[in-house]
Amino acid sequence: MKFREDIQHRAVYLAFRVVLCAFQMLSVRRAAQGARLFAWLMTRVVPKKISRADVAEENLRRAFGEEMPASEVQRIISGMWQHLFRLLVEWSQLPRKMDLTNCREVVVFRQRQQVLKALCSGRPVFILGGHFGNWEVSMATFGFFGFPMGVIAREMDNPYLHDWFVRSRQQFGHKLLLKDGGWGDMVSAAGAGGNLGILCDQDAGRRGVFVDFFGSPASTFKSIALMAMEFKAILVMGYGIRLPDDFENARWSQFEIGCEEVIDPLEYTGADAVKQVTQRFTSALERAIRRAPEQYFWVHRRWKTDSVTKKKAVKIAERKAA
Repeated sequence: MKFREDIQHRAVYLAFRVVLCAFQMLSVRRAAQGARLFAWLMTRVVPKKISRADVAEENLRRAFGEEMPASEVQRIISGMWQHLFRLLVEWSQLPRKMDLTNCREVVVFRQRQQVLKALCSGRPVFILGGHFGNWEVSMATFGFFGFPMGVIAREMDNPYLHDWFVRSRQQFGHKLLLKDGGWGDMVSAAGAGGNLGILCDQDAGRRGVFVDFFGSPASTFKSIALMAMEFKAILVMGYGIRLPDDFENARWSQFEIGCEEVIDPLEYTGADAVKQVTQRFTSALERAIRRAPEQYFWVHRRWKTDSVTKKKAVKIAERKAA
């Protein structure tokens, strides 16, 4: 690493740790107040091109229809920014605010028996989720109760930030598996009967399989369904949404962790099996998001790849092959 680049990385890491320390000192009430201020800045001060509010508005219109009132669109976007701020604060405080002794005070687990049945089945389990709710609390909960898993994530450009993120996720018993170059680790973990935690709502580009998401075709990675079928893994679509604040009685944020659906890929056969499995867990994620749409990250370009674009690319490839 070049000296100048190293200095820049160290400076960014130092700034990150300073902000992190400030977050760690916030009470639940102060965090809520800070979240409202942050949302006001992002919606009223920061230009739309920077905040990507135009992307969020487009996604919400696509998901809920053009007839959604403008006031409701803005309410959800403001709530999204409040949620993101609260998520970062909760993430910074997680190691000292939540443990096995107070887990029941922080988390309500919906459909717990279904998840336990899958985890105790002797088969690999892929815990699926999206950029929705507080996925860090959800993953930590599984670690507390003795169900470690490989967590899929990207490697960060800043090595100091990356090392910190690795330590923060692995302190609950999980192992970080990198998307780039970590495919072998994922296959090894699944082949050995291990569990994986995967966010499944990223755009997969032209090589993805198009399934319905809020009424529009969305390119989705086929690898989840393919790997689940190969290793006979059970898919669990989960979520972890923040519940309304109880400032008077609760010492920290409270969450509902739930299982929206358990999917056994072995029930599917034939040429469309991969698409059917992918559609099923995508539909389950959509149902979960509808419970609290303001806790979904709408600035993500979920429909970035147009199905029409893919069809054109396929036709061009077929012509070249002919």
